[in-house]
Amino acid sequence: MHSTPNLYDYWPYRDRPKIVWPEGKKLAFWIAPNIEFYEFDPPKNPSRGGWPKPAPDVVGYSQRDWGNRVGHWRLMEMMDRYDMRGSISLSTALIDHHPEIIEACVARNWEFFSHGIYNTRYSYGMNEAQERAVIEDSIRSIQSATGQRIRGYLAPALTHTERTFELLGEYDFWYTCDLFQDDQPQPIKTRQGQVISMPYSLEVNDVITYGQQGMDPWRYADVLKRHFDQLLAEGEESGTVMCIPLHAYLVGQPHRIGPFEAALKHIAAHADDVWITTAAEIAGYYRQTYWDQTLNDIQGRGLATGGFGFAHQEDKA
Repeated sequence: MHSTPNLYDYWPYRDRPKIVWPEGKKLAFWIAPNIEFYEFDPPKNPSRGGWPKPAPDVVGYSQRDWGNRVGHWRLMEMMDRYDMRGSISLSTALIDHHPEIIEACVARNWEFFSHGIYNTRYSYGMNEAQERAVIEDSIRSIQSATGQRIRGYLAPALTHTERTFELLGEYDFWYTCDLFQDDQPQPIKTRQGQVISMPYSLEVNDVITYGQQGMDPWRYADVLKRHFDQLLAEGEESGTVMCIPLHAYLVGQPHRIGPFEAALKHIAAHADDVWITTAAEIAGYYRQTYWDQTLNDIQGRGLATGGFGFAHQEDKA
């Protein structure tokens, strides 16, 4: 029999205690542009190749390079029109390769969180010292380049070790985007810290919709609108979270950016009910306001399954 990771407890969506976002908002909305750097000929990892085709993959490399040279700027300027800030899922090596992108995001007061060093270097096979080094480098490099102490983490290429989440708690991260179990934040089980699983809405990630499902741009825009409308309706009962994870080399293409803008325009039209914000702001508010409420509800329903303990606010004082 296979063991379960026991990273969080089963917590039925129905009849949870109510969440209300700041100013009575029903839905917390954030955008996660993944600003990544892919190596032309990455070191080989025995668990996974750096590119789908044999390396060096000139086509794959240049497509992603286009995202940083063209697509990101197009996406950033479009988001400016709706006063929407990004929460950047950053390959920290990009600080050295394209500092002008970092400077442009800092000027807009966008958030940064870590997506590893390169998106072609995976966590598979790392020992503890190596994984710590990646996390510490992310904290140090991003703080030096932006002035921000990062609070979020998305493992490089969604690759993990058995200790990844424990390390996030130890290094005082507030949220992980690596778990996709819910449409509301939820505490995860770590020995230290208060780490939440932040809804990352993987189903509407443009890598999924364009890269795997082959959607046309207007269908993707319609999916985003329907996803938003459903979560906003459910937010009447208790506040929900919607994220749009993006990659400029996909959504920033000239034939795709217009339909995507139509989706953002639809969301912006509901600003009275929507908290348009960043992942760190959602995590900070939730940890301060609803962390204990969630734990008490899970425990009160008899759903807690043990594992590593959670810290209550009074325990942290």
